[in-house]
Amino acid sequence: MSATAAPARREFDTDKLFLGFCLIVPLAALAIFFAYPLLTVVMRSLTESDGGIGLGNYVRILHAPSFWRATFNSLVMSLSTTAAVLICGLVVAYAVHRCRVPGRALLIGAVSLPLLAPSLVQGLGLIFLLGRNGIITKTTGLDINIYGFWGLLIANGLYALPQAVLIIGAALRAADARIYEAAEILGTSGFRKFIDITVPNIKFGLLSAGFIVFTVTITDFGNAATIGGDYAILATEIYNQVVGQMNFNMGAVVGILLLLPTVLSFYLERVASQRQFGSVSDSAVPLVPVFTPKRDVPMAFAAWLVALLPIVTVAIVVFGSFVWLWPYRFDLTLRHYAVKVAGGYDPLWTTVQISVVAGVIGSFMLFALGFSLQRLPRHVVKPIYFICLLPAAVPGLVLGLAYIFAFNVPSLPVYALYGTATLLAICNVTHYWTQGFLTTMTGLRQVPPTLEETASCLGAGLPRLVRDVIVPSMAPTLVSVFFFMFMRSMVTLSAVIFLVTASVSVASVSIMRLDEAGFTSQAAAYATCTMGIVVAASALMRVSLWVLSRKK
Repeated sequence: MSATAAPARREFDTDKLFLGFCLIVPLAALAIFFAYPLLTVVMRSLTESDGGIGLGNYVRILHAPSFWRATFNSLVMSLSTTAAVLICGLVVAYAVHRCRVPGRALLIGAVSLPLLAPSLVQGLGLIFLLGRNGIITKTTGLDINIYGFWGLLIANGLYALPQAVLIIGAALRAADARIYEAAEILGTSGFRKFIDITVPNIKFGLLSAGFIVFTVTITDFGNAATIGGDYAILATEIYNQVVGQMNFNMGAVVGILLLLPTVLSFYLERVASQRQFGSVSDSAVPLVPVFTPKRDVPMAFAAWLVALLPIVTVAIVVFGSFVWLWPYRFDLTLRHYAVKVAGGYDPLWTTVQISVVAGVIGSFMLFALGFSLQRLPRHVVKPIYFICLLPAAVPGLVLGLAYIFAFNVPSLPVYALYGTATLLAICNVTHYWTQGFLTTMTGLRQVPPTLEETASCLGAGLPRLVRDVIVPSMAPTLVSVFFFMFMRSMVTLSAVIFLVTASVSVASVSIMRLDEAGFTSQAAAYATCTMGIVVAASALMRVSLWVLSRKK
């Protein structure tokens, strides 16, 4: 009797230990690399010049005209960009999902091009087109001032457009064809169906997209650094306080104040997203659009007109990297690829290594946490789930600043990480934790419960269940999470701008440094190399997913 009970007891203990490991390690990582750094930002914002604790820094910043000017500019810029992107995003998403337009996959690919490049590439492309030496400026002789509000509006709009198209497209796909069939029988016109059925059905999707665009725009630093000119915003205000004036405490204050609109926007986005997809009926019949010339032809023209701008912006950067002397001598050359300043290509290869490490760490941590959450009581899961959503609400600049305060302390053991590529990889994982977490949870829900039940009945413990059942079943999700972390780490700028050193830098920072130094063509060459690696990673991901689908 006791001989039979002992192995069962050991098996139970092994499963319990394994489950505890899967839960505790990711949560400890979140505590050390997310909660603790943010706490240090709060403390530094309250630390006054004499070392005391108080609200003096907040009083000073709130009485500074430059802060209010940056705040006003940020809000105007973000709201204007959100309005423009929602209109353009709705046009593209509607053309793709509710019309019969040619090249729908190419259309989505064209709009998604900014996701494959650092955010400052959009600003760099606009400089090649409309800057003081831009090809359009020189050709037409027009005096165009692209630096400032309008340039930043276009660049931020291009950067945020792919996310708006994806969210609005998801809302449009959730339509019920039966409602439209009933409206057709009643003789309702196409315009009235759009106003009375489509818009109300996707209103929460539009709100969700709007809040995402607002958050992305108000926190972006790359485009502002490249093409913002004298148009001050909160992101550049943080950078100027820390790098320009070495005033870390005031930078922390601006960072905390920047958190307020982003956290609010993120919360409203989550509410809107849940309302949108919580209202979809399980019995809904998918809507299959029928070719209607008077609707589809104009929509195809408008959608491709919107998609043309990201194509031209990215293409002009690639082309400019091969031109001998822009815009005077268009002989093709590779001389701009011989980058010898800003560390040469060492930061690019360092970025690849950082991105691989971020992909591996992120995939492992997120899978382990998701696996453990599926086996915990609901009242325990809800607060952990909420905590995992919070990183998406923290701007990259604020997270990077927090890492300086948290890890640049020689008296603490974590100081060993400061100034290393490992810390940059961890920062990237934390920055994109939420998106990877949601993707992982979606993949885990798609694992057939019967497979787990069968394995358990056959006596498989949790480690073997993970190895033989869960990982093979959700391998496509794990591959997607790895490449997502890799590609975002390759192009991110704001989260790592404060963490680079003379010996450890990244590609996006090198692009910014080259542009600041006046080496615009070399910056374009560096950006082209970075985009080439990301495109190759995207192709490799698609091949990997295809291979996995063939094995099923």
